[in-house]
Amino acid sequence: MGSVLIVGCGYIGQLLAAQLGEQLVVGLVRSPSSSQRLIKAGIESVIYDLDSPPPQTRLPMVDTEIYYFAPPPGSGETDPRVARFCAAITELPRKLVYISTSAVYGDCCGRWIDESAPLQPGTDRGKRRLHAEQTLLEWSRSSGVPVVILRVPGIYGPGKLPVDRLKKGLPILRAEDSPYTNRIHASDLVDVCIHAMQHGHNGEAYNVSDGHPTTMCDYFLKLAAHLDLPEPPIIDRAEAEKQLTPGMLSFLQESKRLSNMKLLSQLNVQLRYPDLDSGLASIPKDN
Repeated sequence: MGSVLIVGCGYIGQLLAAQLGEQLVVGLVRSPSSSQRLIKAGIESVIYDLDSPPPQTRLPMVDTEIYYFAPPPGSGETDPRVARFCAAITELPRKLVYISTSAVYGDCCGRWIDESAPLQPGTDRGKRRLHAEQTLLEWSRSSGVPVVILRVPGIYGPGKLPVDRLKKGLPILRAEDSPYTNRIHASDLVDVCIHAMQHGHNGEAYNVSDGHPTTMCDYFLKLAAHLDLPEPPIIDRAEAEKQLTPGMLSFLQESKRLSNMKLLSQLNVQLRYPDLDSGLASIPKDN
């Protein structure tokens, strides 16, 4: 399989593969079209459908580092894909780094929290990720393979901005009603993944954010200004309940500010973009 396996080799996976340089990287994807995309990017690929039990084939992982980026299913409160992946492994890998989400903490009413905060997800999205974390940690205890959890909030970067939303003039929630949101630049997330593989402690979870949360309203206004687009209409919460999609509303139900002190102190990470202003400044306006 090679020395590095990226499970779910999409946007972040391809950035990671480019960063790894001389290492042999294999991307595990679920469709021929995704496989062809990786091949064009110079990345070896394996087609494997984690939604099809029993496993189509066993996966030899001897002396391999695994980055698990595959999302859970779009519904339900569990992630059976992670369990199927673990069941398919034959020879044991060296280590596994898993991208989870800060939604596992649920709503914290805007408080600053660290990794010791209770895990009480309030959405199915958060529950699926918590189930995946628990499955991987249980597999780690039984197999002896070190597992590191990265709890990641919103990711932004070149090619990963809500430009279409701004161009359509869709409304946003006013600042006084807007929850705190946390984010990380895609390049910093890739760096964190590599440092987690090198320095992350077995069984530990790390909040991955730039440490400077702002409101969702602030994010969209700064993004519009950076891209020279009109500011979106601003509405109150009562109007938001009528106009915003269920998916967007789910993000408005939770407010928290993530501390990244453990990330910085234990993983030896130096963030390239420690706040939104510096991150946006690095992204071309024609993104």
